[in-house]
Amino acid sequence: MTTSSPAIEWLTHRGLGRLVLTVVMLSLLLPASSSAQGESRVTVKKDLIYGRVEGSALLADIASPEGNERLPAIIYVHGGSWRGGSRTGRRSLDVGDWAQSGFFAMTIDYRLVGATPAPAAYLDLLCAIRWVHAHAEEYSIDPERVYLIGNSAGGHLVSLAATLGEGPHARVGGWDDARSDVRAVISASGAYDVNTLSWGTLWTPISGDVEAARRLASPMHHVTTASTPILVLHSDDDESVPVQQAVDMVQALEKASVLHRFVRYADRGHMGITEEVVQEARAFIAEVEEYR
Repeated sequence: MTTSSPAIEWLTHRGLGRLVLTVVMLSLLLPASSSAQGESRVTVKKDLIYGRVEGSALLADIASPEGNERLPAIIYVHGGSWRGGSRTGRRSLDVGDWAQSGFFAMTIDYRLVGATPAPAAYLDLLCAIRWVHAHAEEYSIDPERVYLIGNSAGGHLVSLAATLGEGPHARVGGWDDARSDVRAVISASGAYDVNTLSWGTLWTPISGDVEAARRLASPMHHVTTASTPILVLHSDDDESVPVQQAVDMVQALEKASVLHRFVRYADRGHMGITEEVVQEARAFIAEVEEYR
């Protein structure tokens, strides 16, 4: 592990080298799991409407443990090159499991580029973040502990939230008066430069300068000292998003001294939300909580 302050890079090949300290941090900083407390009671809601855009309902599944404790929240954004996938895919986040661990968990669908051109998908993510902030009191969410996690195209979108924020985009979908900030993000096999991505041509707005729009949608071009902490997970044999994109993103994070980790594998391919990714995400969240 190579560290600098406050930026932290963790190069992990084949998943080895996790510190024992991480386990200690998790036990102290994250809500106790069901194995420690007995089975927690969890409420799950499916097909919740988190926003409406031009007559279209934006759907999500949510889950939360019972009780009045202020909960951290995590929002999952699925992959699929912005043109496919769903919140319930086989490699998506399990909201019930995260709720058992003491989180408010949400997994969202967003408008796909085949029906609604870019940047609709990103605007929908921003709407989901605002929904969480707007409903923080109702669901006992701590608004200072909202996290994002995504893979592939979802990793791209959450990384854009960490760097660009709202940018020049107008708010759509609702909850216009709510906050849209997050505490940290986790990106597995995410894309960071749309202009050099093989499927980046799918990010094509209805009008305007396409190359400029893709640059605006590229997280690595918006990294600053104010960027949100980010966990970057990538594999050398990823055939959908070259690992060099992750390397370049991490270099930008280092240059700006943004708190981050880089978990680099040799043979994980194009990753979804695997158990390995979940473990790394929980460890990173614990680390971020330490810096609060």
